[in-house]
Amino acid sequence: MEKKELICIGCPMGCPLTVTMENGAVTEVTGNTCPKGDAYARKEVTDPTRIVTSTVKVEGGDKPFVSVKTKEDIPKGKIFDCMAQINQIIAKAPVAIGDVLLENVAGTGVSIVATKAADVR
Repeated sequence: MEKKELICIGCPMGCPLTVTMENGAVTEVTGNTCPKGDAYARKEVTDPTRIVTSTVKVEGGDKPFVSVKTKEDIPKGKIFDCMAQINQIIAKAPVAIGDVLLENVAGTGVSIVATKAADVR
């Protein structure tokens, strides 16, 4: 039997969670005060994922950079590969919020989208 300690990020409470596992499967989650804690703990110990946020250079825009994010969460182990690809993007103005700047980042099937707009200079 293995136990893992986590702090829940499912809501603002930040509950301290204890996850009990046996043979790689979650058998019990304790410490959560809402159902989000149980769901978060089970996912975090078996298949951790993250939303990645960053910035991308803009060519010919009224801003030198725009903020971007992954449209969905990606496997935690792909974050460095994702960032390496994001760092290579140079967007051409205009850029609108929601524009897809890169598809299938790091082979995840997830797009990188703009979260800030940039107009042409």
